[in-house]
Amino acid sequence: MTAPDLAFKSPNVKTTASVHIALLGGFDLVVNDTPVLVPVGSKRLLAFIALNCRASVPRALIAGSLWSRASEQCAYTNLRAALSRLRGLGRRALDVSPAEVRLARDVAVDFYQARSLAQRILDPCVPHESLHVSTATVDQLSADLLPGWYEEWVVQEAEHWRQLRLHALEALSEAFIATREFAGAVSAAQAAVQADPLRESGQATLIRAYLAEGNRSEAVHHFDSYAQRLRDDLGLRPSRRLLKLVAAMQRPMP
Repeated sequence: MTAPDLAFKSPNVKTTASVHIALLGGFDLVVNDTPVLVPVGSKRLLAFIALNCRASVPRALIAGSLWSRASEQCAYTNLRAALSRLRGLGRRALDVSPAEVRLARDVAVDFYQARSLAQRILDPCVPHESLHVSTATVDQLSADLLPGWYEEWVVQEAEHWRQLRLHALEALSEAFIATREFAGAVSAAQAAVQADPLRESGQATLIRAYLAEGNRSEAVHHFDSYAQRLRDDLGLRPSRRLLKLVAAMQRPMP
């Protein structure tokens, strides 16, 4: 076994990824802290490979997915062009073989990290204390996946991510309430509400966060605004569960 092999396999050796792909909030490629300009076709290629995690992706699948309306020959030509335009620093993000393409080993992807964080927050077997979350954690769960990209392979993954992060933000707010970290609880619930203003579970979480920190007026005002928007946009009323929550806080104090 060579020295490089030993360094790679040792759990005590920390390596810093020199290539970073951002998919949350928009696409970016950064190599050695230097932003890299990527042509549109190559950008779509990198995003598609990144969304397939660490798996090797057959060239036929890439060409058919990215250029589905083109002929097979034209799609393969577009794929070769997208690869050829990834010169210099950009080409370091991929391992390319005659039949398949995959991410290079040293590539970090922000989406992987955020998704793993959301899954750990939702895991009932993981204690909140072991997550080491803070208000900065909310930022990791607040960005959409490739906003403004409307291709089918993006839209499906983006919706899965939206649902995952909404549940995680709501759970994170409840966890902050349990540890009396009320600023974090409100921040996480507000992020969930901003992502989906008509989602009642997010609204209820924010109201509970306001109540937990003693801001009953904020809770009542927010409920009134939500009820008005729900009626105007969908012609609906809040559920009995939410009405019960609000009714309980409006009871006269002894």
